[in-house]
Amino acid sequence: MDFALSDQEKMLQAVAKEFAVKSVQPRAAEVDRSGEFPVDLAREMGRRGYYGLPYPSRYGGSGAAYLGHVLVLEQVCQASMTAGAIMAINTVPEEAVFIFGNEEQKEAFLVPLAQGRLLGGIAFTEAETGSDPKAITTLARKSGSGYVITGEKHFVAMAPALNLVLLFARREGAGLNAFIVDTSSPGFIVRAPYDTMGLRGLGTSVVELDGVYVPQENLLGKGGQGFDILLRVMNLARMSVAVEGIAVAQSALELSLEYARQRKALGKPIAEMPSIQWHLAEMAARIEAGRWLAYRTAFLRDQGQDIGYESSVAKLFASQTAVEVTRMAMQVHGSYGTTRAMPVERLYRDAKMTEIYVGVSEIQRSIIAGHLLGKRRSK
Repeated sequence: MDFALSDQEKMLQAVAKEFAVKSVQPRAAEVDRSGEFPVDLAREMGRRGYYGLPYPSRYGGSGAAYLGHVLVLEQVCQASMTAGAIMAINTVPEEAVFIFGNEEQKEAFLVPLAQGRLLGGIAFTEAETGSDPKAITTLARKSGSGYVITGEKHFVAMAPALNLVLLFARREGAGLNAFIVDTSSPGFIVRAPYDTMGLRGLGTSVVELDGVYVPQENLLGKGGQGFDILLRVMNLARMSVAVEGIAVAQSALELSLEYARQRKALGKPIAEMPSIQWHLAEMAARIEAGRWLAYRTAFLRDQGQDIGYESSVAKLFASQTAVEVTRMAMQVHGSYGTTRAMPVERLYRDAKMTEIYVGVSEIQRSIIAGHLLGKRRSK
């Protein structure tokens, strides 16, 4: 891997940073405070082509590859993790269609999603499933030339604003099916959003599926292939969450540096205190390690490699980094950091979400351990 970014990647990163600073950052506190989905930011990111960065131009993307996606996502998340999460979540159904969809499905679903004309999400979690696909009770029953889906999904991000959703349901035989579902379909009912600690404004909601009809052409892959599809798309989702965690940690470090230079104790900036310097140094070291884990995962995906193991390692480490770095940032800020007026308070809450959503840390450890033990047995 070449650790030097190309001129094109540097330009992509710089343009994204300018957008994040000028358009996203001024809205971050308001979105967090109100909890309202930022429709205008979602549309603007779509117009800028940020939803289709990894995908070829023939499918509506910009061909910037997965590393390009990571570079832009990092800049947006430094300004607002909610805005970045919108961008990241949209790539989940895109990834499913790109890998498993036929040409007709790519034209019908991937192109408008990548171009930002439609907004996509994922519906997997149920009240009793957690991260266990075997516990899914939502049922897709064959009906004529399509399927009728009945059940209930929880923690569906962006639900009030979605146009399409990648939905997983148990089929009448063994296994799961994966569908692209039009959210305007009769029986697709979005309940009130959860009032979450972090990632506020993402519109995460319960969705009721009351006999939703889905045509046969909206079935992705083969019947019963849903679990394989889920595993592949979650790899990309975990990589994106790793980037979100590193971005939040970087924002916390920058705020801490600025505060430490300005805040005085005993007539001197607290930046001259060894205890503060130790915090800042530890924060920077952890961020650098996490950033390169995420970049390497994107690089491997660009080489066409499976990133199941790497994405779990990146998410586990980056989410822990986010929590620890924002905790240290709170220590640097002292009592002022606990006030809603200080951005570090929001970052502290957002950081915790990276350890929980798209698979809690315990699940990541199980995936990593399974990979290690499996490799050892195969030798």
